[in-house]
Amino acid sequence: MPFRPSRRGLVPPFIAMDVLRAANEREAAGHSVIHLEVGQPGTPAPEIVLDAARRALAKDRIGYTDALGIAPLREAIARHYREQYGIAVEPADIVVTTGSSAAFQLAFLAAFEPGDRVALAAPGYPAYRNILTALDLEPVLIEVGENAHYQPNPELLAEAGDLAGLIVASPANPTGTMIPAAALERLSEYCRERQIRLVSDEIYHGITYEERPQTARAFGPADQGGAIVVNSFSKYYSMTGWRLGWMVVPPDLKRSVECLAQNFYISPPALSQLAAIPVFGCRAELDGHVARYRANRDRLIATLTKAGLTRFAPAEGAFYLYVDVSLLTRDSVAFCRHMLAETGVAVTPGRDFDPLHGDNWIRLSFAGSTEDIAEASRRLSLWLPTVG
Repeated sequence: MPFRPSRRGLVPPFIAMDVLRAANEREAAGHSVIHLEVGQPGTPAPEIVLDAARRALAKDRIGYTDALGIAPLREAIARHYREQYGIAVEPADIVVTTGSSAAFQLAFLAAFEPGDRVALAAPGYPAYRNILTALDLEPVLIEVGENAHYQPNPELLAEAGDLAGLIVASPANPTGTMIPAAALERLSEYCRERQIRLVSDEIYHGITYEERPQTARAFGPADQGGAIVVNSFSKYYSMTGWRLGWMVVPPDLKRSVECLAQNFYISPPALSQLAAIPVFGCRAELDGHVARYRANRDRLIATLTKAGLTRFAPAEGAFYLYVDVSLLTRDSVAFCRHMLAETGVAVTPGRDFDPLHGDNWIRLSFAGSTEDIAEASRRLSLWLPTVG
């Protein structure tokens, strides 16, 4: 018999990355492409980060670090929780990771057994369910819509049967919706009372437009079923390609996470860690990026609304518009393919985020430059009226 790939590896693709590949191929062939398909800031890391990296390259041997991350960075992250959220997090609670993607793998492996049922929102970030599937865990899709503000709540969870875990994201990808602090506290209490491990994706904290987010770490003692918190330097901090994230880990999982990290990754990238230490002092510059995202969001909303697309998930944070295109198509993958071919604007089909209803939706990232969003708006305003 011929060799075959393992069943665990037969997960669906991350379609946004497939769209990126197609867009890059089109660009390499000489065509003009505007990238609204991936959640990547259009700005590089702050200059202070680049300076720290240059110094490290000149003076540091850039070797292995502690599997949990270097002490100065863990201390800076802990200080960030005191200053931004007013809560005490010890450096020992922090695990620095190779991007938030590694953090999710470590969290799922440390917290759940094969076969465990873990709930997550639909629409939601596709890598959650695909990583869970690859690890022989069962993703339980919680259909969320306007009635639930596109977020899980205790009433919806009560209908899902026995659960070992729940993944939430606030702000969320692709919807941009947030869970208000009171609702997050209620959700945390619900999970703790039923021994449902809460995993809180907070990688878009800092990129909010209506209200400041609260961390799930604020609700409930960490040693009594506290949440696993995942964050990243990729989004607000504009360090996507540096592949650096972190976790705040409850005491009962610390050693498991450490041993898994040692064996999977040895350590996070040393250069990225050394460079990231001063980034917490760049809030004025980074908040300037958020102001640009807001303006980009408003411009795209105006363009799409004028073209007759008027149903959006509330983009309260992150840098995405999740748009209902059911008036124009019921095949979001083909729709996005045609858009790229006919306008050079690359966006992601909703099927990536919601296997149930995503064929009626698309996601646009507005994290790019003002000029790119203006040109994308111009092209879409000409193209959309011709579709359907």
